[in-house]
Amino acid sequence: MPKTVFGRSMPAFSVILQRMGEGLRGLLELGRGMGVTLRSMLEKPVTIQYPEVKRPVRTRYKGRHELKRYDNGLEKCIGCSLCAVACPADAIFVESAENTDEERYSPGERYARVYEINFLRCIFCGYCEDACPTEAIVLGDNYELSFTDRKQAIYTKERLLDPVPAGGKPTPQKTPPGIFNRSVPEMKNPVDKTYV
Repeated sequence: MPKTVFGRSMPAFSVILQRMGEGLRGLLELGRGMGVTLRSMLEKPVTIQYPEVKRPVRTRYKGRHELKRYDNGLEKCIGCSLCAVACPADAIFVESAENTDEERYSPGERYARVYEINFLRCIFCGYCEDACPTEAIVLGDNYELSFTDRKQAIYTKERLLDPVPAGGKPTPQKTPPGIFNRSVPEMKNPVDKTYV
């Protein structure tokens, strides 16, 4: 018959030891958790002071689009609209116009007179970059995109174009007739140097 204290039955001694062991294990786990907290307090913080210090992005990061130029200052975009066709979100609008020797924007017959990307629709998939035959549109590493109204989210050609490189001339350029007869420059196949 179990012992009674004040009319209540007392648990067996083994039950008391079991409950004390559970309590000690709980205190041990609490101490381990507090140890992790104390260790992390002594480590160097990983917080980056964002506006002043920018975190480098990965090499394959797909950020804001950029329209590239050749070294002579001509635009790489030839107004073919393949990027607009490849865009699954229908975020790109391209309107092309004819190049002349008096007003030359790109090496080909045509150039993109209007080039717009609606960043409210863009999903940054990179299909436009893959579809471009002249590698004119590139998804860069700029991730600072913020808008206060819808008009600011539509980037025009002027906002997307890279600045004129050193030694190049701004567009439109006046060129002698017959210099540019190809819209896509002749390219060589890439050489894999690991197997050479």
